[in-house]
Parts: sequence; C-alpha cells; structure tokens
Amino acid sequence: MGSGAGAAVPLVVLAAAALHATWNALAHAIKDKLVGFVLISIGYTGCSAVLVCFVPFPDAAAWPFLCTSLVIQVGYMGLLIMAYRLGDFGQMYPIARGTSPLLVALAAAALLGEPLTLGALLGLPLICLGLVGLALADGIPGRRQLPALAAALGTGTTIAGYTVVDGSGVRHSGTVLGYIAWSFLCQGLPIPLIAWRLRGRALLGQLRPALWTGLAGGVLSMTAYGLVLWAQDHGSLAAVAALRETSIVIGALIGAVVFHERLGRRRMTASATVLAGIAVLELVRL
Repeated sequence: MGSGAGAAVPLVVLAAAALHATWNALAHAIKDKLVGFVLISIGYTGCSAVLVCFVPFPDAAAWPFLCTSLVIQVGYMGLLIMAYRLGDFGQMYPIARGTSPLLVALAAAALLGEPLTLGALLGLPLICLGLVGLALADGIPGRRQLPALAAALGTGTTIAGYTVVDGSGVRHSGTVLGYIAWSFLCQGLPIPLIAWRLRGRALLGQLRPALWTGLAGGVLSMTAYGLVLWAQDHGSLAAVAALRETSIVIGALIGAVVFHERLGRRRMTASATVLAGIAVLELVRL
C-alpha cells in the first residue's frame, strides 16, 4: 500500500459519506417517493449491469446470501420510502443510520458469539442515548410521529440485516466486486416491478419530472459504496467504518440547510452523540 493512497483514505471516506447523505437527500426531495426510488433503482441497476461484465461471477455458495439480502433490501426500500414520506430528513436519516451499527454489534454478540469489546461497552450506550435524543428532539412523540419513527427504526434494522448477511455472503463469493455488482443488479429490479404492478403505464409519465434527479441518486449511491470498498482495501476497516458514519451529521445539516428543517441544538447534539458512539464502537477494539 503506497503512502499516497493511505493518506487519501480519510478524504475518500468523507466523500463517500457526503455522497451517501446526498443521494438520500435526493430521494427525500422527490415528492413522489415511490417514483424517486424507482429511478434510483434504475440508476444503480444500469451501473451494475455494466460492472458485471468486467468482474468474476460469485461462487455458488454466495447465492443463498445474495437471495436473502435481496429480500431484506426490498423491505429496506419500503421502510425508507415510508420514513421519508412521513418524517423530516434531518431526523429520519440519522435514526436509520445510527440504529444499524448498534444492532450489528448486538447481533454479532448474540448470534455469532463475538465478545463485547470495551469499545462496544462504551459505544453502545452512547448510540442508544443519541438515538433516544433524536426521537425526543421535538418533545415526546405523539401518535402522529410514531409511524415515522417506527419506519426509521425499521430501516435501521433492515440495514443491520443485510449488513450481516452480505458480510457473510461476500466471504463465500470468491470475489468482492462480483458479489457487490450482482447484489446491486438483483436488488435494483424489485422496486420498479412493484411500482409497475401498482401504477401500470401511468408510471412512465410520473417518472419524467424527477428523471435526472432520481438517476443521479442511483449513480451516487453506487459511487459512494465503491469509494468505501476502495478505502477498506487501503486503510483500517475500523477507521473506515467509523469515519463513514459522519454521514449522520452531514444528513442532519442537509435537513436544515436544504429542506429548511429545524436543526436545533437537540438534534445536532443527538446526531453527534450517535456518531461519537459509533466511533468508539469501531475504533476501540480492546
């Protein structure tokens, strides 16, 4: 590994975090959320269709994981659509992103027998505290806010689910890039097919107003993941995993600046607390 590449890792990961928050913001900005995610799916399906022509085919042992991940990804998309339809971006995005590392750490301890490290014992309470702070940032949630919060927490749960599944699947694939390319290609098909089933030919006209915004979101989504893969190959996995979650704070800032949502000291402090907990969880491995 060259020193130049190593020095570039933090900047690359920060760029990936910004791109991840940005494509989610583009999805939130599209008024018809189903249309938005159809276009995003088409965007990264097109990219992955090109990529699969140049990467090895995953081993047969990886396909049960790919299929399981596909099912979870459909649930993830549905819950994310619901969260962005019902809640503020600056609140929904940090909750969804912050829930995932918490659940992955707990699942690794409970299901895979991985011991809880000092970092986990210190970081998990911080993440929980930050998530509670985000949920209560606007006061005690009323009945109208509960569906949005439930959708955001459900989104985080599905992120944790496909993170664990893909983490196992890629080890059986024999090719990291091949696994990722086929994963994106497969997961890009269900949402457009479901939308076509629900709306029929009317969907084609509904796609036009948001065409370039949605397609750009899909390209940014796959680009962000590609940057993370490059960074993981050239730097510390723990450092990359922690640094990429700066997207939580970036998402909160986008909510305030772009969507004119109320940021406030509570939301900002809660988002920073989640980020700090994730950093401790990933970096303190004792």
